[in-house]
Amino acid sequence: MFGHSQAKQVTDFPGCTYCIPQVASIGKTENKLKEEGIKYKVGKFPFQASGKAVASGAPEGFVKLLVCEEYGEILGAHIVGGDATEMIGEYCLGKKLEATAEEIHHTIHAHPTLSEATMEAAAAVFGEAIHI
Repeated sequence: MFGHSQAKQVTDFPGCTYCIPQVASIGKTENKLKEEGIKYKVGKFPFQASGKAVASGAPEGFVKLLVCEEYGEILGAHIVGGDATEMIGEYCLGKKLEATAEEIHHTIHAHPTLSEATMEAAAAVFGEAIHI
């Protein structure tokens, strides 16, 4: 479908590195946002605060969410840790749908799960992460 003349242009591809720990990202980095003069907020959540990550024996890593300061939409997301390449999909969909950090924060995530860290990083944008 990418070659179809009426298809919308795809601009965001998740980057996934299959190593230990895994690395996954979508969108812009903090350096790029600074370079472009874009005002942004950061939400970061360490896997060591995730009960599932600790119980799985993989507490290394973090989830970092970069959002527009004014509107709260996702500008970039970076995950380092176990199953990062599986978890980045939520932020890919959120970015595509122009979801805000607030919407992700207020979406119920199963507990305990690794993907709960994506919600916690969104909550951290507002200083409201509950597990740290």
